[in-house]
Amino acid sequence: MDSVPDAIVQHILSLLSNARNIAACTCVSKRWKEAARFIPSLYFPRNSFETAPRAEADATIGRMISSASRLEELVIYCPFSASSLASWLSSCSRSLRVLELRMDGAADKAVRGGEGPNRLDCIDVAKGLEALKLWGVSLTSSPNWGSFQRLRTLEIIGATLRDSVLKDAVHACPNLTDLALLGCDGAASVSIELERLERCRLDFLGPGNCSLLLSSPSLQVLEIQGFSWVRVSQNHRLRSLCIAKNTGRVYKVDVGKLPDLDYLSLRGVQWSWSAIHSVLQCANEVKHLVMKIEFCGDFDTLQPFPEIDLVEFFNNHPKLRNFEIHGAMFAALCQKNSLRNLDSRFVIPCLEEVLITVRSPLNAEQKLNTLESLVMYSAKLRHMVIRISQMKNCHESADDFFEEICKFKYMNYMIVRIE
Repeated sequence: MDSVPDAIVQHILSLLSNARNIAACTCVSKRWKEAARFIPSLYFPRNSFETAPRAEADATIGRMISSASRLEELVIYCPFSASSLASWLSSCSRSLRVLELRMDGAADKAVRGGEGPNRLDCIDVAKGLEALKLWGVSLTSSPNWGSFQRLRTLEIIGATLRDSVLKDAVHACPNLTDLALLGCDGAASVSIELERLERCRLDFLGPGNCSLLLSSPSLQVLEIQGFSWVRVSQNHRLRSLCIAKNTGRVYKVDVGKLPDLDYLSLRGVQWSWSAIHSVLQCANEVKHLVMKIEFCGDFDTLQPFPEIDLVEFFNNHPKLRNFEIHGAMFAALCQKNSLRNLDSRFVIPCLEEVLITVRSPLNAEQKLNTLESLVMYSAKLRHMVIRISQMKNCHESADDFFEEICKFKYMNYMIVRIE
């Protein structure tokens, strides 16, 4: 290694990021210790200091950060003292571009009631940040941040939020292109207005009726979970839209026209039919549709889907290529009148793959008719998967239904598969 130029040694060591590996390299020789100063990234895993006292761990973290001449990325997953964070960030603030902190293990929690915002204030010193990721923080009062003009990516995971505080935090990052708020709770009304936002992921916990108001003319990807009322400004460029509600109900969704939409996923236990209908009506250009909603209804009473005309549905979605349909909507397509407009000229022009989840043998004849129609009228159909899931009916009618499904599969063995 003595014959290798310094620049090559520095480049090789710069490919390391794990703090333990970097510390080991600095013990090899004075030359390697000097070369280790040029590492651009430092990563402290969760188990970096399992047996070391907290003060010793903090001292080691601070020493490694201060020894780096131009640190661009800092990731700290291991427990640390929050009081030390300000000095660490000050020593690398000019060069730091990516910061990721796991705050749920930070010390000083018990001694300060407002620990969340106080611990986050010091991040303001790193004005050159381009990506910020925070785990386990408490945003119950606004952090004392100025403006992160260069910040493009913000992720907050497992946070307790307040509506106004979240709005202030997002307002401090006016040029975001990627925003993720995952596993968060405490908010009742979320309002986000960002001119350059392209990708947004929001996952809010709890059965409460949380509302979302989102405005971004650059928005292309939106994934949200946990909202009962959703309104997205019609000035957008959405290509992928996922809306889910694991508990509680979805009452209203207003997303405007969706001319560029390729992928749409609607999931949940209970949705208002008006919310489902409005989204499907706006997404008539969609190419991949996932429908996994159990029940309809605006109140506590769970209601089945209303009857859906199969011909009208596919005529309204002529570009649909991939279709994943859960038991409830499939049952709605299988009502006795759903094929009333069927004639020899009807064709499903683009459908290539279908995944159907069947959970009940009820209306077996109508379901088989619908399956046969999908195969018969889909000009480009390549795969149909029939998934039998959680069927609770032990009556002999279930056996008859299985037998008919198997016959259908054998008659169309090149296309149909049963799971």
